[in-house]
Amino acid sequence: MPTLVDDEFGEMIIQKSLRASSIRIRVQPNGKLKISAPRYTPNLVIKKMLNKSREELRELVSTHQDQAPDYHDGAQIGKSHSLTVVRGSQNTVVRDKQRIIITLTDSSSISDPEIIRMIRPIVEAALRREAKSYLPKRLQYLADQHGYDYSSVQFSHAGSRWGSCSSNGTISLNIALMNLPFELIDYVIYHELAHTRHMNHSPEFWSEVAACDPSYLKHKQLLKKESPAI
Repeated sequence: MPTLVDDEFGEMIIQKSLRASSIRIRVQPNGKLKISAPRYTPNLVIKKMLNKSREELRELVSTHQDQAPDYHDGAQIGKSHSLTVVRGSQNTVVRDKQRIIITLTDSSSISDPEIIRMIRPIVEAALRREAKSYLPKRLQYLADQHGYDYSSVQFSHAGSRWGSCSSNGTISLNIALMNLPFELIDYVIYHELAHTRHMNHSPEFWSEVAACDPSYLKHKQLLKKESPAI
């Protein structure tokens, strides 16, 4: 997918589509800006729109950063990774087995926007690795336990939803699920499995969810307090 690099906001994804009627810029859960535009929109027009919207975009990015996990030395990432902060001659972020090592110069802080932009892709890769290892097995186990069928499973982090189910039975699960308690992960999985029988949120759908998760109302409320932002 085409990208545009901006001095302030870094790399941005550009998605041109015949269905788009105007230029829209939004913050993705991974912190990057995504620009949607009509298919034949010149990049020069997109850049002008970006420059006119900088103040608004700064507010959007700031709000997103406020929702992001609290990155600090020793912070838990997913179920098996952690952050380690050390001082060095240059700013770097690398993953070494189960540790994400953040090296900062004396003049840098882990909360600096440019440092957060460095951390996010490494955290995303770690969460994706965990998700691919855990979620398919858990999905299959819960489906077998309650008699559900689905066609396939895939992973995402492009939207704000924790999961989705297509009409052909493909279940998509957000890799940021690995930051949630196990009981909320199960709730999301039950929610999507119920959609294999009811592609709506009818009383019948919620009866399906309740049959699998008697505490679903509690879990539903707890999930509203969480964000898939990384």
